[in-house]
Amino acid sequence: MSERIHIFDTTLRDGEQSPGATMNQREKVRLARQLERLGVDIIEAGFPAASPGDFEAVQAIAGAVSNCRVAGLCRSMKADIERCYEAIKGAAAPRIHTFIATSPLHMQYKLRKEPHQVLEMAKDAVTFAKSLCADVEFSAEDASRSEREFLGRVVETAIDAGATVINIPDTVGYAQPEEFGDLIRWLLENVRNSHKAVFSVHCHNDLGLAAANTLAALKAGARQAEVTLSGIGERAGNCSVEEVVMALRVRHDLYGLETGIQTEQLYPSCRLLSRIIGMPIPPYKAIVGRNAFAHESGIHQDGMLKNRQTYEIMTPQSIGRSGTDIVLGKHSGRNALTAKLKELGFNLSDEQTVTVFDAVKRLADKKKQIFDEDVEALVLEEIYRIPDKHALKALSVLSGNMGVPPTAAVVMETDGQEKKLSGFGMGPVDAVFNTISEIVGIKPKLLEYLVSAVTGGTDAQGEVTVRIELNGQSAVGRSSDGDIIVASAKAYLNALNRLAKKEEKKEWAVL
Repeated sequence: MSERIHIFDTTLRDGEQSPGATMNQREKVRLARQLERLGVDIIEAGFPAASPGDFEAVQAIAGAVSNCRVAGLCRSMKADIERCYEAIKGAAAPRIHTFIATSPLHMQYKLRKEPHQVLEMAKDAVTFAKSLCADVEFSAEDASRSEREFLGRVVETAIDAGATVINIPDTVGYAQPEEFGDLIRWLLENVRNSHKAVFSVHCHNDLGLAAANTLAALKAGARQAEVTLSGIGERAGNCSVEEVVMALRVRHDLYGLETGIQTEQLYPSCRLLSRIIGMPIPPYKAIVGRNAFAHESGIHQDGMLKNRQTYEIMTPQSIGRSGTDIVLGKHSGRNALTAKLKELGFNLSDEQTVTVFDAVKRLADKKKQIFDEDVEALVLEEIYRIPDKHALKALSVLSGNMGVPPTAAVVMETDGQEKKLSGFGMGPVDAVFNTISEIVGIKPKLLEYLVSAVTGGTDAQGEVTVRIELNGQSAVGRSSDGDIIVASAKAYLNALNRLAKKEEKKEWAVL
């Protein structure tokens, strides 16, 4: 039978200590409710003694969730422990989490205490915490750099004092997997009363080994993993919940361990955190990064199209993503393009597919990412060539800060007729777009507007990309010019032309 691993999420405490990741109370409660949906067993809501704001946030979270335990962190000091209990006592299942450092380095330079004093402080802290709350977790800070015999004595003392969970942190990400697993195994075998407590691990990622160390510890007998969403945390971060949970799931044959995590909520949870703190998920982040289920190499794409398991060990749906992303680029193969064309509704001959494939390769040398709209545009331009519906002939823009609204005068040809109009906007680009929309008679929604320099220097050409949407149809337009306003106008018209050509795609697709 599989054994159950308890997932202790500390995103709201250790994760928030990541520079720039501060959250307000409303955001913390929102994220706590998502963690509850995710299925974590324990939420470490914060450090109540740190500030009045932290106290209030922990108290609010304790009252907001009901299906998981709520823990508060506190130093091994009576005032801290009291403050912690006041914050969490309203929770359906409260836990006091108290800690003290046990490594020679920390005891000498941070605590300025002798080992026997630390031992006594740990005993007193757990005893007092136990008098307030039935569930007490004790952490030996910097355990991985502590002397084993002393660490064993501290753990034994904490359990005798009433600790129900013993946490062994790799506080500075110093341990190696084999070494850390051996430490957990040694404690379980040599601490007299180890069977009376659940052993936990809290690993940092300074050497990139947080997940590996956590998994080694779980294999050695630890039964609680302390983790964060996307591995957020101090310095290089913590062990990420998605990596540990999916490793246990994908390699169940090796570990034989299970969690209560609803894995389909992993990606939504990490996305919510990303939006709250304003930090994007790195593209190459394992499990939840943008590229985790993306394939550009032609060999990989061909394998994926024949059997997904050739290059994916889990499904994107299993972690809450919509599907695999077959990315078209300079490394892509013809089979991937053929599949994409069918997905977009085009039924092309082999000769036509080769023509589009060559065009995709040429475009891929110029830009990093090729969107579906790019493929559609290439089909329309290379296979179903139809003259542009709209073309720019002349443009003049007035802008400044003298109280006169930005004005654009546009001369363009639409449906073979020359039209002239001037209009206003919040800025010069807005004025141009408004005037063009008035001439063509439609006002699409602007989804994206990007400007970049083609080369360095003040005389560089400006490359503009716009993405527009109208009635559920989207299109991308691009153009470059020495004048970014002119480039913007051309890109907007390019997108409008592509949108117009899409209306005829249904007829062409069956030819």
